Amino acid sequence: MMLGRKPRSVANPLESAITTPSERILKECHSLYVDSETGLVKIASSLGVRLLPPRKKIIVMIMGNHSAGKSSFINWYVEEHILKTGVAIETQGFTFITSGRKRESLTGNATLHLYPHFRPILEFKGVMDYLTAEISTSKQKKFSLVTFVDTPGLVDGDMIYPFDVNSAITWLGEQADLIFVFFDPMGQALCKRTLNIVEKLSEKCGDKLLFYLSKADEAGKETDRQRVMMQIVQELCRRPGLNKCGFEMPTIYIPNPQKPSRCVNQIDGVCQTIEKTINQAVQKTLDQLDKDCDLICSTISSKLEQDSFSKEQLDELLGEGPARTITVCTGIVMFLWEWIPEDGQVVFVIIFGSFCYLLLFLAKYFTGRRNRTLSKKEKRKMAEYCDYINDIVRTKKGKLYEWYLQQCAAEYDL
Repeated sequence: MMLGRKPRSVANPLESAITTPSERILKECHSLYVDSETGLVKIASSLGVRLLPPRKKIIVMIMGNHSAGKSSFINWYVEEHILKTGVAIETQGFTFITSGRKRESLTGNATLHLYPHFRPILEFKGVMDYLTAEISTSKQKKFSLVTFVDTPGLVDGDMIYPFDVNSAITWLGEQADLIFVFFDPMGQALCKRTLNIVEKLSEKCGDKLLFYLSKADEAGKETDRQRVMMQIVQELCRRPGLNKCGFEMPTIYIPNPQKPSRCVNQIDGVCQTIEKTINQAVQKTLDQLDKDCDLICSTISSKLEQDSFSKEQLDELLGEGPARTITVCTGIVMFLWEWIPEDGQVVFVIIFGSFCYLLLFLAKYFTGRRNRTLSKKEKRKMAEYCDYINDIVRTKKGKLYEWYLQQCAAEYDL
């Protein structure tokens, strides 16, 4: 049987040694969806159900005014100088930074081939020429499970962007798992364009938004930093969509051993936030796998039930009071039978039988057009799908969940 085979192991021993448990779990789940023979996406498609495979990495979008330290933070996290940094507007478009097997730079079309689920961004005219991707071989921190999106530096005034930057950033923010907003105390921290985009994002995905005072070590004394933060908070709180309780703005900056600072640096907290989101993504992926299995099995059960002819369907076909109708019809036939001469009864039976056969043929034809009857082969294949999902996919999902919990829970809790 085609679905009875044992699923191949995605990770070989060498790959297992260089990947983290979370990375392997996400890859395993992804392979269960996209397998060319027994993938859940293919099975669901054959049933008329559309499933989307889970992403293997989380998306972290970083936005802010120009020279806010967005590119510098990504370089620090990856521990590789990938993006240009400086006071000038270095980032004019969107750059995706991800891990891979080889250091490579991709242009717009190649970038969308790598990230096909971001293809709707082409609706924003002119953005195609300002899409790039940087692939790094770095395995530092949790970079193997993260894709950063570096956005254009935002400024007010006469700056003209080659595309609708506000709408494009808002759309990308909706697709991201985290949105970091960097405010530069030395630059345009109160950039109206930045605040307008942040307010719009807050309405649609406020739970993803996190604010940081970047380059905090360059803000002068502690009193100067507090003054800058007060100004930013006041400006944010003036906007109804951003006036919320529990507002936080940690101070962060890129550590420099040659330039020590007394300013509290909470940049490690950013790394912890990314790691926490990765763990949540693993849990959500495993839970979604379970839901998709339920959806496929329930769809198969529903199709098999519709294929059988139940009493309710019979009542629906005959209409209300089928017994009364049959009784009346039988009475009419008996009444007419008495009026038919004996030598014509045989001819009447032949004509009546032909008429009944015609009615049965028409009923079968129209019923078949409304609900196509499943063949034995189709029923057997659906049964194989159910067995495969219950015996292999669900079992594997349970083992992955158990393996995930073993990484964080105590042995006696399991």
